[in-house]
Amino acid sequence: MNNSIFRFDRPANEPVLNYAPGSKEREAIRAEYKRQSETTIDIPLIIGGKEVRTGNTGTVVAPHDHAHVLATYHKAGSAEVALAIDAAMEAHKKWSQLPWEERAAVLLRAGELLAGKYRWLINAATMLGQSKNAYQAEIDAACELIDFLRFNVHFASEIYSVQPDSNAQAINRLEYRALEGFVYCVSPFNFTSIAGNLNASPVLMGNVTVWKPATTAVLSNYYLMKIFQEAGVPDGVINFVPGQGSVISDVVLNSENLAGIHFTGSTRTFNGMWKTVGANLDKYKSYPKLVGETGGKDFIFAHPSADKKALLTALIRGAFEFQGQKCSAASRAYIPESLWAELKDELALKTGELKLGAPDVFGNFVNAVIDEKAFDSITSYIDRAKESDKAEIIAGGGSDKSVGYYIQPTVIVTSDPHFVTLEEEIFGPVLTIYVYKDADFEATLELCDKTSQYALTGAVFAGCRYAVETAKCKLRYAAGNFYVNDKPTGAVVGQQPFGGARASGTNDKAGCHLNLLRWVSPRTVKETLTPATDYSYPFLAD
Repeated sequence: MNNSIFRFDRPANEPVLNYAPGSKEREAIRAEYKRQSETTIDIPLIIGGKEVRTGNTGTVVAPHDHAHVLATYHKAGSAEVALAIDAAMEAHKKWSQLPWEERAAVLLRAGELLAGKYRWLINAATMLGQSKNAYQAEIDAACELIDFLRFNVHFASEIYSVQPDSNAQAINRLEYRALEGFVYCVSPFNFTSIAGNLNASPVLMGNVTVWKPATTAVLSNYYLMKIFQEAGVPDGVINFVPGQGSVISDVVLNSENLAGIHFTGSTRTFNGMWKTVGANLDKYKSYPKLVGETGGKDFIFAHPSADKKALLTALIRGAFEFQGQKCSAASRAYIPESLWAELKDELALKTGELKLGAPDVFGNFVNAVIDEKAFDSITSYIDRAKESDKAEIIAGGGSDKSVGYYIQPTVIVTSDPHFVTLEEEIFGPVLTIYVYKDADFEATLELCDKTSQYALTGAVFAGCRYAVETAKCKLRYAAGNFYVNDKPTGAVVGQQPFGGARASGTNDKAGCHLNLLRWVSPRTVKETLTPATDYSYPFLAD
């Protein structure tokens, strides 16, 4: 028995490669992108470590070239989901009892595989299947996921070290047990790293998972599953079950062994799950822990003292990187009249300069949106702006889905502070500007706070320190991640723990110890060294 006490030091963040012309990484990713683009793979379910093929299949296509089939994947039915739950519960018996440092070693190995052997594989799959350019894939599929895996181990060592006081009469201990049951992980298309962390964080703490990946991210997520297996995650600890969400959830949410849900996706879907869990409480062995990161309508708010160049850069990067398909993307901005007079033409010009096309052409800043459903939804908002007398499109507005799902980066200016594109989540490359009178700074802050049901990210730009402090106070609950003089995207593990409240989720902060605490069920153990042998107390005496 190894009785060493382990503490894993705080790691450094994984360096981000820049893919500049002539760099080794640029040539490596090009070669892997080409290899994968010339291959069509078959993706099975993975249940209890075994590949399962149902014959009920779907296809994975490249969003920027939707005639290009990258993979055929098998869909889980009710029977396969039940098998996955059984496999998870069987694996729970050993995995939850394994010394935590052994679990940590497995996940640290997964991080090393991603950092080296499989870096180009996971990045290229993300580029092809989710239409991310090389830099966006690098900061997501490689660096952020590597950081999650390494920092989580450090955070776990801190959690396990927190123990109650003991004294001469008793020894007190706190056990951080895994949840009693399995965790249902539902991952989104937009971040490969989130898909990995939704599983890795509960697994590190001794839990087992049933994983439903987004249909539009099955390619990269399948490779992640294979990497987890190669790293040493035992059979049944993670069970990979792509398929229709309603079919999978119907089985999962009715299982008595559901112990938790780790979710990233739409507010509507998470609300539906929460309602179902509430209706099924009598079925469960314990109250399931629900952790969700959902929608956003993220803002940039400029004060008249803001630096114009910094603001312009934040608007473009914050709104249009990865086609605005980040939960944190800037989709509304409040600009004072005095700045707007100088900013308008330059914003329109710079937005119009952004190149649009496939991710393997490195000059393309913007690529395709994820699928036809997203394309149709996003363009419907642009059409409403075109038809309204309260809105003006000053950049972009065009779209084409004949080859890929391409939408030009679009800037809308509206005179209506409650115009639909200022209030509703669009999840695409659309930024709406509301211009306010300089004297109305505080009143417009209140408007910003009340405009949206969401509260994920937001940013204030100001040179005046009093203005920064006023904005922080007025927008106290408007964003779980608040940025000063920076775009509202790009949270880094260990530096800016991520999550929002209101309709944006449960704010359990991925990227720090708070998220990991949701995946344990503590038990206090008191051992009395000299037990009492007489029921009587001194106060009972005459």
